[in-house]
Amino acid sequence: MASYAVPKGSFTFRFLSSSKSVTSSKHRICLDFGNRSRNWASFSVSAMGSSSSSSSSQKQDSSQGNISEQEWRKRLSDQQFYVTRQKGTERAFTGEYWNTKTPGTYHCICCDTPLFESTTKFDSGTGWPSYYQPIGNNVKSKLDLSIIFMPRQEVVCSACDAHLGHIFDDGPPPTGKRYCINSASLKLKPT
Repeated sequence: MASYAVPKGSFTFRFLSSSKSVTSSKHRICLDFGNRSRNWASFSVSAMGSSSSSSSSQKQDSSQGNISEQEWRKRLSDQQFYVTRQKGTERAFTGEYWNTKTPGTYHCICCDTPLFESTTKFDSGTGWPSYYQPIGNNVKSKLDLSIIFMPRQEVVCSACDAHLGHIFDDGPPPTGKRYCINSASLKLKPT
C-alpha cells in the first residue's frame, strides 16, 4: 500500500490494490481529507509514457523505424526532445509559432508528416499555436492521465507518436475543437 501527499497537504490518497502492474489495472483509492471525511473511489489506470527504471537509452520506437532514444536526442534539440519524446510542454508565449501568421503547412518535427494547415490556425489567447482541424488522419488523440484527477486528450503524430499537445472542446466553428500544440513539435513550411 502506498501513500502520496498532494502539495500543500490538501489530501492524501492510498492505492489499495495488490496488483503489481499499472497498465490497465483497476485500483481503489482512499481520499483522506484529514479529520473531515474519507471518500473511497475506484478507477482504472492506463500507463502512459515510459518507466524510468528501464534502460531508456535502449528503448525503440517501432513506428518510426526503430529509432532509439539516443538517436532521437541526436536528431532533435533539447526542447524538441523534451516536448515530443518525453511529453513535455513549452512555456506559454515562448514558442516559435504561437503568434505566427505565415501561410503554409505545419509538419511534425520528428518525421515531417504534414499535421496542420495555417488556414486552420486561430488566436486562442493561450500562448500556444492553436488549430481547429488537423490534416486528414495525420493526428490522433489518446487519454492522458499524467495529471491526477484531470484527464485530458493528448494529441500525437499518427506516424511517429510524437507528443504534440492536447485537444480541447472550446475551439471555433466548424469543429468546435482547439488543438493546443507545442511549437517545438512543429516545423512550418511556408507556401
